[in-house]
Amino acid sequence: MLIKKSAVIPSSEITPRSLYLNRRKFLAGAAVAGAVAAVGSRLDELATPSLTVDADAKIDGVKKSPLSTTEKITPYKDVTNYNNYYEFSTDKYEPAGLAKDFKTRPWTVTIDGLVSKKQVLDVGTIIKMAAPEERIYRHRCVEGWSIVVPWVGFSLSELIKRAQPLGKAKFVEFTTVYDPKQMPGQQGRVLDWPYVEGLRLDEANHPLALLCFGMYGEALPNQDGAPLRIVVPWKYGFKSAKAIVRIRFSDSQPLNTWNKMAPNEYGFYSNVNPNVDHPRWSQAKERRLGEFLKRPTLMFNGYDQVASLYSGMDLKKNF
Repeated sequence: MLIKKSAVIPSSEITPRSLYLNRRKFLAGAAVAGAVAAVGSRLDELATPSLTVDADAKIDGVKKSPLSTTEKITPYKDVTNYNNYYEFSTDKYEPAGLAKDFKTRPWTVTIDGLVSKKQVLDVGTIIKMAAPEERIYRHRCVEGWSIVVPWVGFSLSELIKRAQPLGKAKFVEFTTVYDPKQMPGQQGRVLDWPYVEGLRLDEANHPLALLCFGMYGEALPNQDGAPLRIVVPWKYGFKSAKAIVRIRFSDSQPLNTWNKMAPNEYGFYSNVNPNVDHPRWSQAKERRLGEFLKRPTLMFNGYDQVASLYSGMDLKKNF
C-alpha cells in the first residue's frame, strides 16, 4: 500500500474515490468497494511439480493461527479491487485489471548480503519451507483507510533462519520486481524503481511478521502482491513489500523508497501511531473499507506485543 508525495498526488487519490466522486451516495452509507472483481489470471506451474498454485487454487493444509484478530473480515471483492500498487497505477481501482496478465512464474528470490547461505530460490521452494497458516490481520494505510484480511503464509523468521544471517547483520532489505513491460506504472517516474523496503532484523524476526503467498485460503491475486510478499501488520501498509525478488541482509539501515522520496512524511519505521500525524492529515482515526463511520486508530495498530521492540525509543522522532 503506497502513498504519493504531495507534488504529484491529487486530492481524489487521497480520499476514497467513491467519496470524492459521489459524496451524497457515500453519506447514505454506501461501501467503498471495487468496480468489477478481477481475481487475476491463472498462474503457471511452480518449478516443484508436486505443488501447483494458481489464482483460483485453494491452498491445502492451512492451519488457523492464534495470532489472528477476531474482527470482521473485509470482503474479498474490496481487498482485490481497491489497491495501492503504483507499479501498475496510482489509481486504486485500476491495478486489478492491469495486473490480470502479470506473469508470476517462473519466479526466483535472491537471498544475499550478510548471510552464511547466499542462494537463489524458486518461489515454490520457499512456499514449501514451512506449514502454511491463516492469519487474520488488520491493516492501516497512511491515507486513513483500513482492512482486515485472512492472509496465508508463515513467519518470515523461518526464511531468515535458513539464510543464517551473520552476527553483524542488523537489517533486512526487500526489493520488489522491476518489469516496466508488465507493470505500466513503472514506465513513469512516480517513484524511484524498483521499490525497496526494509526492517530491522529483530522486527523481521518477530512472530507477527509474515511471509505471505495467499489470502482468503487461495493464492495471492496479482494486484495484492503475488507471488510473494511480506505482511507487517503493526506498520503502515506501504512497509509490506509486494512481488519480492531480493532479500538482502545488511549492517546499515536500508534507504526505503518512500523515506527517500519524502523523508519528512514517511519515516523508516512507519509504525502505526495515532499520536504522530502525517504532515498533511491526522492519523488519529481511520475508516474501514465498507464502513461509514470512522474508528479510533490504535497504537501499533493494536498489536501491543511488538511494543518491546521500541522500548526507550522516541517514536515521534523515529516515526
